[in-house]
Amino acid sequence: MARLAQTHGLTDVQQEILATVRDFVDKEIIPVATELEHRDEYPQQIVDGLKELGVFGLMIPEEYGGLGESLLTYALCVEEIARGWMSVSGIINTHFIVAYMLKQHGTQEQKEYFLPRMAAGETRGAFSMSEPGLGSDVSAITSKAVRDGDEYVLNGQKMWLTNGGTSTLVAVLVRSDEGHPEGTAPHKSMTTFLVEKEPGFGEVRPGLTIPGKIDKMGYKGVDTTELIMDGLRIPANRVLGGVTGRGFYQMMDGVEVGRVNVAARGCGVAQRAFELGVQYAQQRHTFGKAIAQHQAIQFKLAEMATKVEAAHAMMVNAARKKDSGERNDLEAGMAKYLASEYCKEVVEDAFRIHGGYGFSKEYEIERLYREAPMLLIGEGTAEIQKMIIGRRLLEEYRFQG
Repeated sequence: MARLAQTHGLTDVQQEILATVRDFVDKEIIPVATELEHRDEYPQQIVDGLKELGVFGLMIPEEYGGLGESLLTYALCVEEIARGWMSVSGIINTHFIVAYMLKQHGTQEQKEYFLPRMAAGETRGAFSMSEPGLGSDVSAITSKAVRDGDEYVLNGQKMWLTNGGTSTLVAVLVRSDEGHPEGTAPHKSMTTFLVEKEPGFGEVRPGLTIPGKIDKMGYKGVDTTELIMDGLRIPANRVLGGVTGRGFYQMMDGVEVGRVNVAARGCGVAQRAFELGVQYAQQRHTFGKAIAQHQAIQFKLAEMATKVEAAHAMMVNAARKKDSGERNDLEAGMAKYLASEYCKEVVEDAFRIHGGYGFSKEYEIERLYREAPMLLIGEGTAEIQKMIIGRRLLEEYRFQG
């Protein structure tokens, strides 16, 4: 049998891209990931290498300098990168979502201005929906944009920006009541603004402050930040798509492909946990034989491998459905939910196989054990996914009595 999580029906180009990325992960990421993670150090050298490979422009159309690849190709690359170090996949994922939103919803001028720079990795993207007090309740956002001549003035506080410091372009969702009378549904009075800024922390442009990195349990190396807008002036031509009131739909479209990416990350981390567990089980001896020969450990390995395979299959299915032009919120929600839950379980089983050594920072599994929980929350919690899945199922199976 071949390795787990193989994807059938790939073109020669897709296979070549994946082989290149996997080789980069094995040589440039895995050997240094744990050391960089423990230092919470931004992986600049790794990012520069991925830039050279063209990963930042994978799904950006060729006319804008990208590779014009499918969501499936992108997701499989993310799976490989997360297998090496999940934080690196986060650096790419937010950039990818902003590029996707620009490609799908941007004006021609916005596409021509931003996408070539994003494809080259010169402009780096982040996006922001959440706020300190609302969590998953996006409709409750209070950040606001008020029109002032040819500009908008933005005020409010945003939370949980991946790449908040290192990015130079942030897609920010705020409330904009212009042209939306009192009583308009909250999701119809939101607008996405394309905010350019300097990388770094502190006041990165007049009226915009990135206070600093949030200290996290895992998912280190990548910067996660707040964003504070206080009289931030943005020209009207930086409204995504040129029309206010479309922001909620634009962001949800971005998050839908983002969910496929989080599923891919879960698949990658689970694969690495399985690799570590199956290797260790053959090296460690107890009671006169390798622990892999004990039935209790074989049962664990069997369950882990099955979960890796199932999560990968669902992730691939969700990506292919989106690539075919169909709605994939049901499949993306299922894939994200299953992959993140299975990832946590596979990592924990690999951790148990390592015994006491799993608790040691010398062993890679310790890092994975702290990284997996982020996937349970990112791009919508398991509970949010189940709400989406439940509603879609009721649409599909509406009782006709």
